[in-house]
Amino acid sequence: MTRLLTDKVAIVTGASRGIGAEIARTLARAGVKVVVNYTENARAAEGVCTAINEAGGESHAIKADVSNPAEVRVLFDTAMDRFKRLDILVNNAGVLLSRKIADISDEEFDRVLSINTKGVFYCLREAAARLADGGRVISLSSTVTRLMLPNYGAYAASKGAVEQLTRVFAREAGYRGITANIVSPGPVNTEMFTTGKNEETIKRMASMSFQDRVGEPEDIARVVLFLASNEAGWVTGQNISTSGGAA
Repeated sequence: MTRLLTDKVAIVTGASRGIGAEIARTLARAGVKVVVNYTENARAAEGVCTAINEAGGESHAIKADVSNPAEVRVLFDTAMDRFKRLDILVNNAGVLLSRKIADISDEEFDRVLSINTKGVFYCLREAAARLADGGRVISLSSTVTRLMLPNYGAYAASKGAVEQLTRVFAREAGYRGITANIVSPGPVNTEMFTTGKNEETIKRMASMSFQDRVGEPEDIARVVLFLASNEAGWVTGQNISTSGGAA
């Protein structure tokens, strides 16, 4: 891969596994210095960093719970101390809750909103003061905000708010050449998606795409890379579906 983004610095939240880990690796291959954020799985985060560093990239793992504004502030402080600048923020950290609205407890709903929505808000608030001119923000949403699937009410609500926060940020930061966009995956072959689903369910969801398959983390990471690049400088406030045509 051509090193399109040499000397740029990125924070990728929730980057110890799944889509976030692949985004971190893909950005690193393009020359980006990557902060691999994680909450609990230090070994996995360090594994992502080891792979990046052994391939000639530069990365650093930082533990921070994005639902805690103080920890988010430390995340950005530490990233700035280490790399002296910030050019790209990828809001990827999130949790999935699949349950009927009638069966969701107050505590469960609060947790989904705290991580998925408040976490993005806290990161955008820090990014507003830290991102370099011409910076890039990419927030991960989901096609469930369009499909109105049963059992995804809380998750869809949290991601719908992420979309609106990101669009407004695009307007507020645009005068500095900063872009902010949303990437909305359909079903992706990750532990987060497959856990609790049988083969029949996964096949049914795969059939929603025009290519009769679920996505792979690489499918999402490549779109994030484009939006982080100079070539996407005139793309902002948009929601890019990465679902194989499903929504």
